[in-house]
Amino acid sequence: MRKLRKSSADLVAGARARIEEIETADLMARLGDPDLVIVDIRDVRERQRSGFIPGSVHAPRGMVEFWVDPESPYFREIFGQEDKTFVFHCASGWRSALTVAALQDMGFEAAHLKDGFTDWTAQGGPVEHPAPKD
Repeated sequence: MRKLRKSSADLVAGARARIEEIETADLMARLGDPDLVIVDIRDVRERQRSGFIPGSVHAPRGMVEFWVDPESPYFREIFGQEDKTFVFHCASGWRSALTVAALQDMGFEAAHLKDGFTDWTAQGGPVEHPAPKD
């Protein structure tokens, strides 16, 4: 088996050491804040299966860097709002930590939900479910 220079756990730890992490209770307290944009980077199937934080925006992990870049043909206007606070999340906080570190390298300021959607639901955070498909 090939030995890696860095493990995925090393990458996540390095990201977490240099980004802002938001505790679940703190994000719950800010839910509904018009200056807050919660960005769910989980796969669409995860959102369909587990639900999502009310009002959250979906941005698939593989597209985030392109969606926030105004020079990209994939840019999404929601990410051009300079007066908003962006908090990204995934299921457990690993993917979102890596995402926010990459965005920070690009010059896009954001934070992430430290323990992810799993902790959000464990702490009784509100969850919406997609409408059933006909």
